[in-house]
Amino acid sequence: MKITKLVILFNYQKIVLGIIVSALLFGCSFYINSGLFILLLRISGTLIILNIIASLVASYILYDKSDLYELTSLKGTVDFGKIENAILVHASFDPLSRRLEEKYPNLNLTVCDIYGNRHEHEKGIETSKKVFPPNPKEIKISPEKLPFEDKSQDVILALTSLHEILDHEQRVLFFKEAKRILKNDGLIIVSEQFRDTTNFVFFNIGAFHFLSQKQWKKAISSAGLQIISNQKITPFANMLILK
Repeated sequence: MKITKLVILFNYQKIVLGIIVSALLFGCSFYINSGLFILLLRISGTLIILNIIASLVASYILYDKSDLYELTSLKGTVDFGKIENAILVHASFDPLSRRLEEKYPNLNLTVCDIYGNRHEHEKGIETSKKVFPPNPKEIKISPEKLPFEDKSQDVILALTSLHEILDHEQRVLFFKEAKRILKNDGLIIVSEQFRDTTNFVFFNIGAFHFLSQKQWKKAISSAGLQIISNQKITPFANMLILK
């Protein structure tokens, strides 16, 4: 529940606003004589509450009950105990790096925070950093220039972070840089929610926060990379493995 609680913290203003609007709609329905308008107001109020509940349930399934931060689905694809160098890219929220370091003490892991992402100035970010303290070795990066040598990395992990690179050309530059620093047999692992029907149903306009699968494919192919695997983590997120 740790991450779901943080989701509530980050979105509490929207949640409270939704509850207030729903209560007002129900309240107004008692002062209207038209049966049709009463029905419309009460249905609208109910849908708002159901959408809030649905988004929180979806967040719990995605962040706390899925393989998103467990990476067990990568068994047979990546052995972190045998590789030498790996990069973890996040956007001001890092629940994974310390667990990787504890589990694989010989792994040379570099933790990178995308500079200028939308989460940096959110009110809840200080609380989230108390729950998941920043890695002391963390560095800030700009998407268009990664501070690593050519062909030096075995794996690049980017979990629910690269959608914070808002400009398409910047995303292409990031993937080109990732290609440059990746070893010939290395992998890039990208986990993201897509702007698709499922996420619209559960997250409503919040789905606009994400990119469509078509946008991801365009940025990846433009950088000269190939998607070798596209698998569902949950109904709400996919894991792309690139070479």
